Amino acid sequence: MSAEAFTQPREFLDESESLYALLAPRPESDLGLVTQFKGWSIEDVIAHLHLFNLAAGLSVRSAGELRGFFADLRRSSESGRSLREATFERLAPLRGRALLEQWHSDCREVAREFERVDPRSRVAWGGPDMSARSSISARLMETWAHGQAVFDRIGVVRVDADRIRNVAVLGVNTFAWTFRNRGLEVPGPAPRVVLEAPSGARWEWNHENDSDLVEGRATEFCQVVAQTRAFEDTSLRVVGDVARRWVSIAQCFAGPPEDPPGLGTRGLARVD
Repeated sequence: MSAEAFTQPREFLDESESLYALLAPRPESDLGLVTQFKGWSIEDVIAHLHLFNLAAGLSVRSAGELRGFFADLRRSSESGRSLREATFERLAPLRGRALLEQWHSDCREVAREFERVDPRSRVAWGGPDMSARSSISARLMETWAHGQAVFDRIGVVRVDADRIRNVAVLGVNTFAWTFRNRGLEVPGPAPRVVLEAPSGARWEWNHENDSDLVEGRATEFCQVVAQTRAFEDTSLRVVGDVARRWVSIAQCFAGPPEDPPGLGTRGLARVD
């Protein structure tokens, strides 16, 4: 086994539990509230997380079934159905409170499945294979990122924990990919990144770069690389042309290029 502790399955579950704790006591009707993310409802967010958690479980158990899963999604897209439509078709008849409870239950099972595998083992996905550690880290990131839209819509300031280091690492590691994914040349070495963790600890990467810097609260850095906030809406200190270009398009999640939210378009909702 790797000398590095395999904490990501537990951290994925903790992040999922945080989101569940926000929603569990609320009326089922709140699942219909529309978030600031692409007009998705809270129910849409939970369905999306649930579907791809199920896919992550397949990646551990059966690469063949996972290939079939992604083939079905591609056929749905080619037929003109949206990802939302394809998601609810696949999850039918789960909706509302039943969907929330099933997502919560299956989060625990996915965490258990990943805890049983070598974090260095390769698992399949829609693109290239990845390590089990990277796969469950991506599920944690997705839960945290989509969860932001839910916390914002409910009007609750999320109190982050140091498990968001996993999101920060993905953000740092996807610096070059962010540009290549858009067909752009990588403009230079990765900027130095200096962050204050939720615990107050100092996290630092690329300390050899003296010309470009991104510095500030880890939560805000993660919000920028996961595209849940415009970097102009944060207090991050950004120094150097390469750093400025990066934070304007940073994308730590897979898939085609996505534009970050516009200034002032994602934030805590006012609750009357």
